[in-house]
Amino acid sequence: MAALIAPSILSADFANLERDLGRIADADYAHVDVMDNHFVPNLTLGLPIFERLAKVSPIPLDAHLMIENPDRWAPAFAEAGAASVTFHAEAAQAPVRLARELRKLGSRAGVALRPATPVEPYLDLLAEVDMILVMTVEPGFGGQSFIEGTLPKIRRAREAVSESGLDVWIQVDGGVSRETIERAADAGANVFVAGSAVYGAEDIPAEIATLRALASKHTH
Repeated sequence: MAALIAPSILSADFANLERDLGRIADADYAHVDVMDNHFVPNLTLGLPIFERLAKVSPIPLDAHLMIENPDRWAPAFAEAGAASVTFHAEAAQAPVRLARELRKLGSRAGVALRPATPVEPYLDLLAEVDMILVMTVEPGFGGQSFIEGTLPKIRRAREAVSESGLDVWIQVDGGVSRETIERAADAGANVFVAGSAVYGAEDIPAEIATLRALASKHTH
């Protein structure tokens, strides 16, 4: 399974988002954090801006919706051009119905779990989703430290995916850097969201390549 790098534009210059999307053109996805100041204590961008980003981005957009009521709002992000839409398990009222709707609209469907949310209740639903996002920090802000205690959860998710024989990706988001990416990959993650580690690098394409190479040593 290939290691995929999805830099978070939360660490980009919000006055120059089109330029900063171009700077990560070597990555696999651009991770777009959508926060509503209700589900998480931060506010980023909404649907109109996302729709414009989808039109100018050189790589597919991976929408991470840290919002209340994703059952209502998530499909609009698929319609706006998201290649992948991830909603939070803690916020969705009908996650299976929502995942099916996202897939019907042509988007990959992901379900995200906060660090303290157990993965076990969702392992029976693997056939309904394309990706599980294990948050490795508390959602809401960039630049936080990786929570080592999430590694066993990643491992359990990977074991369940392997046993199922399904092609479900496991994404990690938060504190991903050269120092942590190998441990996350070894536990079973194959999609890596890195914000400050990428945008804070002197040579962004080289940093993306380095992260991909480090993760690839451990992805199976």
